[in-house]
Amino acid sequence: MNKIFTEKAPATVGPYSQATVSGGFVFTSGQLGIDSDGKISGDIAKQTENAIKNLSAVLIAAGSDLSKVVKTTCFLANISDFADFNEVYGRFFTEKPARTLIEASALPKGSLLEIEAVAEI
Repeated sequence: MNKIFTEKAPATVGPYSQATVSGGFVFTSGQLGIDSDGKISGDIAKQTENAIKNLSAVLIAAGSDLSKVVKTTCFLANISDFADFNEVYGRFFTEKPARTLIEASALPKGSLLEIEAVAEI
C-alpha cells in the first residue's frame, strides 16, 4: 500500500494520508472546499469547485484523474444545497461515476461539503 501526498492539495488536518493506493485503485481521503490560500470561503458552488480541484490534484499525484473515478461519497452540511452542488459536480465528473450523497450535521472547519473518491490507476 502506497501513501500519497502532494503539495498541490491541502495538507491533512489529522493522522491520515491524502490518499492510499492499493490493488490498482486510489482511495482518497475527503477533500474540503479549501482554496489556494488555505481558507474555506464562498458559497456551495465555490467550495464544491475547490474541493474537486483538490481531489483532482490528489488523484493526479496517485497516477489517476477525475475521468477514472468509479465512486464518490459526498457529504453536504445542508441538503438544500443539493442543486447548486450537483450543477458544479456534473461539470467535473462527466463520466458519471457511482455516487453516494448524504447530509452531515457538521463538517471539519465549517466546510459546506466534503468529497472522497475511489479511482482506477
